[in-house]
Parts: sequence; C-alpha cells; structure tokens
Amino acid sequence: ASLLFYKPGSTNEVIIYWLLIAASLLMVIVHAYDDVVGLKPLPKILWQTGAVIIILGPWGGVFHGILLFTFNNPFGREIMNPNLPWYLQPTLFLFIHPPSPDIQPSISFAAVPAILLTWFWAAGMMNTVNWIDGMDGLATGVVGIAGLFITIISFLLQQQSIAVLAAIFTGAVFGFLPHNWNPAKIFMGDSGSMFLGLGLAVLSVMGGAKLALALMVLGVPIIDVAVVIINRIRRRQSPLHYDKTHLHHRLMATGLSVKQICYVIYGLALIFGLLAVTLSGVQHYTHFFKFVGLTLVGLAMVGLIVWMDYRQRHRGERIELGGPETPPNGDSSEKGDDSEKKEAVTEYHLEYSESSSSQLLPDSPHDEPLQAQFPH
Repeated sequence: ASLLFYKPGSTNEVIIYWLLIAASLLMVIVHAYDDVVGLKPLPKILWQTGAVIIILGPWGGVFHGILLFTFNNPFGREIMNPNLPWYLQPTLFLFIHPPSPDIQPSISFAAVPAILLTWFWAAGMMNTVNWIDGMDGLATGVVGIAGLFITIISFLLQQQSIAVLAAIFTGAVFGFLPHNWNPAKIFMGDSGSMFLGLGLAVLSVMGGAKLALALMVLGVPIIDVAVVIINRIRRRQSPLHYDKTHLHHRLMATGLSVKQICYVIYGLALIFGLLAVTLSGVQHYTHFFKFVGLTLVGLAMVGLIVWMDYRQRHRGERIELGGPETPPNGDSSEKGDDSEKKEAVTEYHLEYSESSSSQLLPDSPHDEPLQAQFPH
C-alpha cells in the first residue's frame, strides 16, 4: 500500500513501477496459498520465475523492465562495465530482426546472459530472505537495514526517484517490525518474506549500483544461506534438507536469546552496509583502506564463528547437522511431513527449556515466549 504514494517521474519508470507491483502481487498471492495449503519446491520456483519474467517486461520484442547486465569490482578496477541505472541501460531486444522481411527473426543471444543473471539474482534474493525468516523480527530487521543503505547510496548517487522508492519500501518494513518483534504479534509468512526479497532485488538493480556493493549490503543473509547450502551439498544432502546450521541456530546454541541474536545479526548487517557506502566511492578512500575494511569484516565473521564454537563446547552442546528442523511462519520450502514437524517442535521445546533452566540470560526472562513456529 505504501507504494501507492510513489509518483514515477517518466514513462519508463511508470512501466517498471507497475511491473514491480504486478510481480509483487503474484508472489504475495501464490505464497499466501503456500502458507495456508503448502506448495512443493518446484512449483514455487516456477512461480518465482514467472515473477522474474514480469519484472523483465518482455513484450513487443523488447525488454521494458529491469535487467542486470554486468558487475564491478568493489576496489574500483573494472571487471566489466558498471551496471547502469534503468534510465541509462541500452535497449535489449529479444529478437534480432534480419534486413530482409523474408527471413524469420532469430533469438538475440546477447539477452540470454542478462536474463539468467537477473533471474539468479531475483530468485536467489527471494529465497535468501525466506530462509533467514527463522525468528521473530530477524528477516524484517535485516531487510529494513539493507533497504536503508540502498536508499542512502541511491541518494548520494543523485538517483532521487530511486531513493524515494527505496525509502518508501524501507519505511514500510520498519513500520512492520514492532509487530514482528519478539514476541511477535504478526507473522509475515512466505508471502511477506518473498515480497521483501523481490523488493530488495529490484531496488538494488534499479539503482545501477555495483553488484558487489549490493552484495555487501545484503552480505549477512547471503553468506549464511551460501554456507548452509554448501555444507548440505558436501554432506551429500539436498539443499532443502532439514538441519540446524543457519547462523541464528548456531547463535541460539551458544545460549543467546531471540532478541540478542537479532541484535548480533543487525550489527553485522550495519557493518556490511557502512562498508558498502564506503566502497560506493562517496568517500574517496584508497583501495588500501577498502581492502583493510573487507579484511576486518572477514576477521569479524571468523571471530564470530570461533566464539560460537567455543560457547557450544563450553555449554556441552553441539549443533545436530542432520537433525530435523521446523520451517518458520508456515514456510514450505523445506517442509517435511506432519510427524517430522511435531517431532522438531517437541525437540526444540525441550532444548530451549533445558538451556533456560541451566543459565539465566540477560534480557531473556524465563517467561518470555519464543515464536510459535520455529526456525529451519
């Protein structure tokens, strides 16, 4: 509803705006059905692909929407041409029209890499936000922080209309956060998390910011999901296999409360966002200081992992890599049967009760309820 207050400034912007609205409505409707009834992973991917096709806007042999063309090295040395904002992107044709009308048009293979890259970015971002929606307020806060930095970067790059759209999106997310904060009064489910992921994907491409910078702003959920998927594949398991290896699971195993875990991940997201603003070229730092900044962030992540491992050993707890886990807020992307879900909920209650009785955590009283539906 907040998007209705946005007034596009040009014809092309109007088209992209309505394409975003249409794709968002599709995701909300499909995944609202998924929240209530449930969908298998394959149909969900197909519907997500449909949403990506909508934001591409392919009709009349031309793409009227957004495309992710290229990416840049955050240290300033070009890998390819920087990704242009939507109003400077070249017109990309779906077909190559031959000079003679007697010859049938052929598919423009120049469009294929841009289409695949846009699909990978948008679908990946939707599922990334969905997968980190494992605790009250976690995904909402991270998305809000990411949207805030996209707004700042767009404003500093003098992309005013994009900054306004990102600000509206961010304001709506932060307005929802108090209702989703632990203990949550409202759960957004798959329909909400998919919409937030699609919004972030579109905003990051619309601004034409370096892809590496967008990756930095969204670094926390992307790294978390990437590590989990890689570990599952290394164990010869499906990427959708149930386990408890997400970052918020590891932090909970150290004895932190839900609120404390959110604060930790919010802090990491803020660090990534500040680094993204620095690397955007707004502050003219040398490549050396950019390298130092990335190194410090990497060391902070390694230090967090070492600390989590130490706390788990100190508490005598280890994360069960192959154990079942319950998806958040009705998520069906990693759903099992009802018996598995009930078993996971029971196990989660027992583990939390034992940890709560053994150690009283600050800002986490014994009578504070956790989210009713537990994370994957």
